[in-house]
Amino acid sequence: MANDKLRMINDRLFLRMKRDVLLQQTMSDIQENLDIDRVVLYYFYRQWQGQVICEAVKYRDLSILGSTGADECFNDEYAALYLGGRARAIVDIETENIQDCHRDFMRSIKVRSNLVVPVITHSNLWGLLAVHQCYATRNWTEADIDFMRQEAENVAASPAIVHP
Repeated sequence: MANDKLRMINDRLFLRMKRDVLLQQTMSDIQENLDIDRVVLYYFYRQWQGQVICEAVKYRDLSILGSTGADECFNDEYAALYLGGRARAIVDIETENIQDCHRDFMRSIKVRSNLVVPVITHSNLWGLLAVHQCYATRNWTEADIDFMRQEAENVAASPAIVHP
């Protein structure tokens, strides 16, 4: 009985380590491929409340790992758009037509341009995969958007991703 419990604990730890390595490698690959300041994976642990669970940053001072975000800005309307596959590319938060709370939040985490795609598992919005350009604006290309969609699908398809 004790050996079974120990084996279960070891199996869970192994799966968590495997997931963490996979996610970190994915974040690093995205950052390198897009030459971007920050890549984050935001997980919804409750309805539209979440946390950054993994990131890759160009500079240490850009880390927002563990950040819970501006939950009051994200609602059922936005969730439905992302669940429908929406990719949101913002060239410049200062000129984009977005809610003030969203702009203020983006400023607080040093975002100037961002691209966000959904991570959908079992027909549910599991989280968001986002890239941030922090010190300059960026014109996102269709190739950037397609690449990010594919990466989000790869994350969602991983059997280790379901439970962070």
